[in-house]
Amino acid sequence: MASFKALILGTLGLAPEVFGANLLASHYTGKIFSLSFTGGGYNATLVSKSSVEGCGTLPAWLHADSSTTTVYCVDEDWNGSGLLSSYSVESDGSLKQTGQAITAGASVHGSPYGKGDQDGYGFIATVEYDPSTVSTYKLPLSSESILSQKLQFNMSEPGPNSRQNAPHPHSAQLDPTGRYLIVPDLGADFIRIFSIDAETGNLTACEPGKADPGDGPRHGAWWAPQEGSTDGQRLYTVNELGNSVSAWTAAYPEDGCMTLLKTQTLATYAEGSKAPNGSKAAEVHVAGNSLYAANRADETFGPQNDSIATYSIDPSSGAIQWVEATPAHAWFPRTFSINKAGTLLAVGGQTSSNVAIIARDPKTGKLGALVANLAVATPGTPQQEDGLSAVVWVE
Repeated sequence: MASFKALILGTLGLAPEVFGANLLASHYTGKIFSLSFTGGGYNATLVSKSSVEGCGTLPAWLHADSSTTTVYCVDEDWNGSGLLSSYSVESDGSLKQTGQAITAGASVHGSPYGKGDQDGYGFIATVEYDPSTVSTYKLPLSSESILSQKLQFNMSEPGPNSRQNAPHPHSAQLDPTGRYLIVPDLGADFIRIFSIDAETGNLTACEPGKADPGDGPRHGAWWAPQEGSTDGQRLYTVNELGNSVSAWTAAYPEDGCMTLLKTQTLATYAEGSKAPNGSKAAEVHVAGNSLYAANRADETFGPQNDSIATYSIDPSSGAIQWVEATPAHAWFPRTFSINKAGTLLAVGGQTSSNVAIIARDPKTGKLGALVANLAVATPGTPQQEDGLSAVVWVE
C-alpha cells in the first residue's frame, strides 16, 4: 500500500502537467473533503484543503456534473432519518452548502433530472438499497422539501445469490437524452427503466432490461460512436455479484419506452482467472473507446492493492474486449473518476481511505503511473460500511 503521500512513476510515462484541479472525497465519518491536485510528472501534489459536513452521518455518494457548479450528496443513514444535500463549488474548490432536505435515509446513490431552475434540473432521484425504493424530490432542496414520489419494488422469489433476497436498487442514472432514468437493481437482476415527465418530475416504469440470474448489476456508463447521437448507443454495467461487465444495446422506438438488450458479458478478470473469494466489482466508467471497472478486495497486486480492469470498445460495434488489469493503488476501490481531459484517473479506496491519482494515456486508454496519493480521514474496516465513500473531479 502506498504511503501517506507518495510519488511513484511507472513505465508508461509521467502524468501530464496540470496547473490546478479540484476533487471532492466523501467519507463515512460525515465529512466531504476538498482536495487540490497540481503539477505533473515529478512535481505532482495532492493535498486536502478543507472539509464540510451537512450530509448526515453516512454520506454515501457525490453527484457532480461537469456542466454545473452544484454538487449533490446522499446520506445512507440506517436509523430511519437521513439528509439529501446540495453544495456550490467555490472558486477555491471549497464547498458551500446551498440546500438540505430530510429523507428516510438509506440512500446509496442519486441523480438530478427533469427541467427546472437548479442548473437546468428540476428534480432529483435517490435509490434506497434495503428499502427497495426510488424516491424523488423537487429542486432546489430546502428544509421545506417533501417527498414527491416513492416507487417500491418487490420480487416474487429470491435470486440465486444469497444477497438477492429482495430488490436492491443501487444507482440512479440519466440516459444521454435526459428522457429516461435507469436504475441497476442488484437484487432483482434488472436494469430498471423509467420515462421522465420533465415538467412534473414523475417517473413511469418501462419494461426493464434483464441481466443474467446472479449478475447483480450495480452501476452503468454510456457510450455512443458519435457524441450527441443515439445511433449505436450502448450501456455498460458492472455486475457486483457476478464480477463482470455487460454491454447493452439501447433502442428508442418512436412509440413507447427506451429498451435495453444485453449483448455481451465479460469477467472483470482475464480469461482463465477466477475472482478471489470476497471480491466485488464496484464501479464502471467510459472514456473515449475504453471501459474501466474497479475490483474490490481482490488484492491482485499485493496486500491492500486491488485492481482496475480495462477493456477496449470497438468503435463500430460497441463490443468490448479485455485489455488488462492494473493496480488500483487502493484497498476496496468503491469509487473512481476520470478527469475531463482523460489524462488522469482518481481512485477512492474505501478501506484504505485514500485517493490515488493514476496517469491515463488518452490515445491508447491504458493506465500508467501512480503520480500522487493522499490518505483521507480514517481507514475503514474490511467489508464494512466505513472509510472513504466517493471521489469526483470538479472541473
